[in-house]
Amino acid sequence: MRLLMIHTGGGEGSVALADTSEEPAIVATEVLPGRTSSERLVPAVRRLMGALGWTLSELAAVVVVHGPGSFTGVRVGVSAAKGLSEAGGVPLVAVSRLALLAACIDGGGNPVHAVLDAGRGEFYYGEYLGRRCLREALLSAQDVLAAAAGGVVVVCEDKPAEALAGLGLRIVHEPSASDALPLALERIEVGEFDDASTLDANYLRRTDAEIFAKPAAPRAAK
Repeated sequence: MRLLMIHTGGGEGSVALADTSEEPAIVATEVLPGRTSSERLVPAVRRLMGALGWTLSELAAVVVVHGPGSFTGVRVGVSAAKGLSEAGGVPLVAVSRLALLAACIDGGGNPVHAVLDAGRGEFYYGEYLGRRCLREALLSAQDVLAAAAGGVVVVCEDKPAEALAGLGLRIVHEPSASDALPLALERIEVGEFDDASTLDANYLRRTDAEIFAKPAAPRAAK
């Protein structure tokens, strides 16, 4: 089974190819430095697949980490994955970046709380039990402290690590595209795919209109 995996929602992007008949299964990777995904993503995919002689139509699926994260990066990755899926006529699997982060550690049967920086003093928060998502939300630092108190908390960025230092964090490296393989294989095994025509980015963010909206003035009594 051959898979193309894309992750462009973090500090730097990455692309990976996997072949489950090989050991190890990850057969090619490329890092997209900084925030260069918009220029380098599709050429990187073509380069990696061309080097191995792969074609889109023989892929079992295109896998994309669809956020939350950098607005531009997530949008670029999702758009490219949808286009490649439709062009090759192959299934699409979208993986949450919070799920990817939570899967980096073993919760020992307890919920794992994954936290990412959302900017504006807020955080992307996900609570997972094994591979099962209990919830994902956009929360303040205070709300994260309350939600994750006493649990296993995993972060991969400086701001969440600093804001939540009192929780006894597990700090890991930012997951890459290749780390999505186990999650993708579980989805493929049960035939759980995403619709390329309706898949959207997993932003978990309120719009500016909601953030800056002013309460409506009360109507005068008649």
